[in-house]
Amino acid sequence: MNYNQITIGIVTFKSENVIFNCLRSIKKIKNIIILDNSNDKKLKLKIKKKYPKVKFFLSKKNLGYGVANNLIIKKIKTPFLFILSPDVILKKNCEKNLLRSIKKLKKNFSILAPISQYNDYGNLKSEITETDGVQGFAMLANKEKILKIGMFDINIFLYAEELDLCKRLRLNNEKIYINKTAKVFHMAAKSSNIGFEFDKCRNWHWMWSKVYFEKKYHNHFLVYNKFIILLFIQLLKIIFYGILLKKKEVINKTMRFSGILNSLLGKKSWYRPKFNSD
Repeated sequence: MNYNQITIGIVTFKSENVIFNCLRSIKKIKNIIILDNSNDKKLKLKIKKKYPKVKFFLSKKNLGYGVANNLIIKKIKTPFLFILSPDVILKKNCEKNLLRSIKKLKKNFSILAPISQYNDYGNLKSEITETDGVQGFAMLANKEKILKIGMFDINIFLYAEELDLCKRLRLNNEKIYINKTAKVFHMAAKSSNIGFEFDKCRNWHWMWSKVYFEKKYHNHFLVYNKFIILLFIQLLKIIFYGILLKKKEVINKTMRFSGILNSLLGKKSWYRPKFNSD
């Protein structure tokens, strides 16, 4: 087992501000694939000039995070894919410690994740700890196991795709682990440089995906009751911020309202961020 059996996959979308910091932090793994969802030809030229061995694919259509990663999974030749968000920086020995964990687990896992500066997993006593789910900005996936359960849900455009993947893995009795010695720095909500449009997109899709996930795995009657209340709360917030003339807050709460409503009605995840195409 060596680094040549791991590919790093990065899905970008107007990510020029952060992607180079991410690439500079990768020291050991040489197989790297980038799939760009914004068809950014200039970024491709810049990266190929500095990192000629990186495989860079342009998508004319914004596929979303999960579907783009599904394409990367199909493209890789290695048994493992280390999925990274472009706003993630690997800390010293992250790759080394993940590789050591793969050997220790004897490849008997579906996902192995590092921890970030936020350490949302609490007090981890062991170096490697089994868990029910990990965060999607940095996770090493066993290709064979991921293909077996159907990869990421293609209905989810953004957010909760890793929650759904982990849920299906656990339902199939697959193993998910965290390595507390493998560390990353996550800039959080910095993966795209599209200004306020990113906030609108995040608010809409977070709510749509949250409702979709709950409907997929829980009693529909209880889910509808829960989110109809939240829908009403968002409406009150829209009115409140409208009275205060806080335009951005009104827009963000309206996006949340729309995301919840569309998902409750069974509408597809249709909203797409707007940006200037070069």
